[in-house]
Amino acid sequence: MDQVVRAYLGRSADDTPERRSEALDAYLRHTWHTRPWALAVAERQLRDYADNPPGRLRLRLGEFHPLPDLGLEGSRVQDWLLTVADHLRKSVAEGEVPPPGPPRTHWEWHARFPELGQFLGGWFSQDMPDEFADHDAALQDYLDTTDPGLVARLAGEIHELLALSLEESDYAVAVAELGMEVDPPAPYSPGAWLARLGERLTGPRPQYGPPAPEDG
Repeated sequence: MDQVVRAYLGRSADDTPERRSEALDAYLRHTWHTRPWALAVAERQLRDYADNPPGRLRLRLGEFHPLPDLGLEGSRVQDWLLTVADHLRKSVAEGEVPPPGPPRTHWEWHARFPELGQFLGGWFSQDMPDEFADHDAALQDYLDTTDPGLVARLAGEIHELLALSLEESDYAVAVAELGMEVDPPAPYSPGAWLARLGERLTGPRPQYGPPAPEDG
């Protein structure tokens, strides 16, 4: 349920019995292909929350998180929860899945490419020019301070993003949604820079220190 609600942050909770919102489509598109079992769990939790909303004590004890502001009047929240639950049930029962495609919302970008979001938002924010000499220095700092498993995950996410074969303007949107606040280094476009990153992350890592002794 928490992931369902997070998918609506900054989006309109305008689902109707006849139509899903863009936020719910984003949640379904991502969850069907990563954790399909979670759909039935989310449906049950939404119904339980709607039928038995937690009181102040249970919220204060941390048993439940209060719902964020979804732009709905209090009297409409229960109906909205049940409407979303109905759409989840229908999706599971009928195998009704939004067609695959690139992310359409901020939540979906970060849910699908979490390590790329950490990398771009952490090393290529607006503070990058004050912290690093250039883009290569920022990348080297990431490589020097990040577990190799996460580096491998980042490489995989970059290749997955490139496999979407987006227009260059869409790659610009992608890196911005994922937290990049500086331009790619000249003369690279966002897509070309991502391709260069993918090559560097999967290529051989330089070895430092004294050369190994020769045999014999």
